[in-house]
Amino acid sequence: MADNYLENKMEQHRRGVATTYRPRKTPTGQAAGSVTYKLGVRRVFVTGGASGIGRAIVREFCNAGCRTAFCDIDHKNGTATAQATGARFIPLDVADSDSLASTLSSLMEEWGDLDVIVNNVGIADFKPLIDTSVSDFNRVLAINLTPLLVTARTLAIHRTNQTEKNPYGRIINIASTRALQSEADTTAYSASKGAILAMTHSLMMSLTPLHITVNCISPGWIATTDYESLTEADHSQHPSGRVGIPEDIARMCMTLALPANDFINGENIVIDGGMTRKMIYC
Repeated sequence: MADNYLENKMEQHRRGVATTYRPRKTPTGQAAGSVTYKLGVRRVFVTGGASGIGRAIVREFCNAGCRTAFCDIDHKNGTATAQATGARFIPLDVADSDSLASTLSSLMEEWGDLDVIVNNVGIADFKPLIDTSVSDFNRVLAINLTPLLVTARTLAIHRTNQTEKNPYGRIINIASTRALQSEADTTAYSASKGAILAMTHSLMMSLTPLHITVNCISPGWIATTDYESLTEADHSQHPSGRVGIPEDIARMCMTLALPANDFINGENIVIDGGMTRKMIYC
């Protein structure tokens, strides 16, 4: 009987009948196909976190259990984001460099340090070149670019003066694909985002002794509102088949923040559904 049983099972196996797959656990005890990311309870600061991409970044870090604060000039949405995520909202205009530096210093004094800084805040002042004044240009730089210097410098001063050194640090800058390709009438914005790419690898070298990695993300078209109103043409022109959402950027921020990912350093990561790689002729 035993021999017949084995013969029957072998015949079923050959015919693909009555075979079942039993998921096995990995050597670390996880279910097959599952991945666990270990970030730890990190102290995070995000600029421009009240809405859009910034709000998604704040939410992602809060969901990971991080102690998160963000600043923004938008009181209404800032308050709503804080209530929805549990993050701390700090009303602040980042163009005021002294206030930004003071805010960071106070936060680091209270929390002991900052582990992750995401420089997300930015404005787009698109207007014809002949109508773009030097004042207009400098205002865009003051909001989009100068905060990178202020946040990095303030963190570096704090880390340098630490008695017990923190071996972990991340600065993540949000640039744009307009640093790589352009349309007319985007001079100030494109200049600020291009400078972010250069500052990213420059800051990376300067902060190396403090064990702080510096990377930037260049989003393409990220729809922050009215996603349902986009047309099929809007989506289908992207090789990925859709327009981006804020969570696409937030997930990359989380990836860059992982302690094991310290070998990603000084990089610009383009997240645009493949558009900058798409060859288009009229």
